[in-house]
Amino acid sequence: MRVRRVVPVILLGLGSLAAPLAAQNSQCATYQSAPYSTADYNVCNAAIDGTRIFHPVAGLLVSGGNPVLGDVGTLGGLGHFSLAVRANATRVKAPDLNYDGSTTTVPNGDNVLAPLPDLEAAVGLFGGTNGFLSVDALGSAILLPTRAVKNLDVDPNARKIGSIALGLGYGARVGVFAGRAIIPSVSLSVMRRDVPRITYGNVTSGGDNYSYSVDLHATNLRAVAGYRLALVDLGVGLGWDKYTGTADIAFVPQSALPAQNIKGVQLDNSRTMAFADAALDLPIVKIAAELGYQFGKSQSLATTFQGNDPSQSRLFGSVGVRFGF
Repeated sequence: MRVRRVVPVILLGLGSLAAPLAAQNSQCATYQSAPYSTADYNVCNAAIDGTRIFHPVAGLLVSGGNPVLGDVGTLGGLGHFSLAVRANATRVKAPDLNYDGSTTTVPNGDNVLAPLPDLEAAVGLFGGTNGFLSVDALGSAILLPTRAVKNLDVDPNARKIGSIALGLGYGARVGVFAGRAIIPSVSLSVMRRDVPRITYGNVTSGGDNYSYSVDLHATNLRAVAGYRLALVDLGVGLGWDKYTGTADIAFVPQSALPAQNIKGVQLDNSRTMAFADAALDLPIVKIAAELGYQFGKSQSLATTFQGNDPSQSRLFGSVGVRFGF
């Protein structure tokens, strides 16, 4: 099934970006000399670089653009709320997990459109003065199906609902302008999101040459401006994201030695973005869509991932339905 290819790509961003041949990973220094081979050293670097390029893509899928899809201003104080079901998506290229280290370039795997479902909520807390300094509380729940995906495991202590791993987000939105005539509504928001530790790949019995165990913590800052028209809401926004976490890696040396483990690799990335939202504003229900760019940023990696460039911008989109009063 196609979901068996798509979901691992979502969670691990294995084919997300590439980088020029540059810095080496200190964790791989041991594998530069006997009894290890150059291929072992290359696989080690590829395993670590794969997790480091994961965060900008996985963070994008977890965070999206506008924290309240299709909305261009605050809700208006107590008694107002909204609930939404949305999916964030971007196209990614997955590398070959059977990469053998014979070169420093990891071949392409599947090229797929990777969606990630998200439930989001907003509750009005304070109406402000004519919308100025109005405040909303924001929340989100990222749903990660696991049993449908071969070789995908979740930390047994992770939050779960049945077979669904649960990532959570929380934050706040503040109104700057309510919008009058040609003056748009303007709001600022901050969100904190996280995804539990998830492992994809199995070097013991799955036949893979390396595997990943990663978690993700994302901090999202957003500024959104727009207009509420008769039946349509239109808005644009700018954002800055910080993605942090740790990775544990296992890989199989090509020189027939036992599998090697590298734990506690620190992951730290930041990205900027721009996006545009549109929503059909019906009574109680809004049908919304978003299109945006996550701007590229060079990374110093030892490995090249074929067909991907970290300095290029990444197109993403979201669709969803909102209910509220």
